[in-house]
Amino acid sequence: MLITLLLLTFSTNSSSKEASVYKYKSVDGVIAFSDIEPLHADFEIVKVGCYACQLNTHIDWHNAKLYLSQYQQAITNAALRYNVEPAFVRAIIHAESHFDVNAISKQGAQGLMQLMPDTAKALGVNNAFIAQQNINGGVKHLSALLKKYRGDRRLVTAAYNAGEGAVRKYAGIPPFAETQVYVERVEILHKRYKKATSL
Repeated sequence: MLITLLLLTFSTNSSSKEASVYKYKSVDGVIAFSDIEPLHADFEIVKVGCYACQLNTHIDWHNAKLYLSQYQQAITNAALRYNVEPAFVRAIIHAESHFDVNAISKQGAQGLMQLMPDTAKALGVNNAFIAQQNINGGVKHLSALLKKYRGDRRLVTAAYNAGEGAVRKYAGIPPFAETQVYVERVEILHKRYKKATSL
């Protein structure tokens, strides 16, 4: 399936957190995304942004619902293939997309593990909205980061969110508020998924 991302432009009187993104099929059969509601096509509203990066949230991360059965086989297979703990994979997916296979960020990151198109291509992902492909690519990326940072999951999480360049520049977790809360929340989720799957 050919995937085309339309440029997302938000009006000046609304914040990106409030804007809706519409997924629809164009007359040419191409899957497209826009912040303008399609008038002549069926559409689906998709989530925008990093779920665990929101600063002003009332979510209790110590008690938020866990997703233990979603995409279980795909996660297990990728985790075994790339030697990454499944609980860590689930924590990243939960933080990135809240297990929404159609999630897309205003920067263009796509799918469950929010892969940027160029990153997805480099990881061998042809369609980031197919769960198995997205998870396989995302876990492959996590595996490389775990090797690079010698198993330091906090640095891996920071690099996954802010980029390896930012971690290198600041010699650790970057001083970005969104990245810092993201790292903290992924750590909470990881511990909870690990405990839940060991019962």
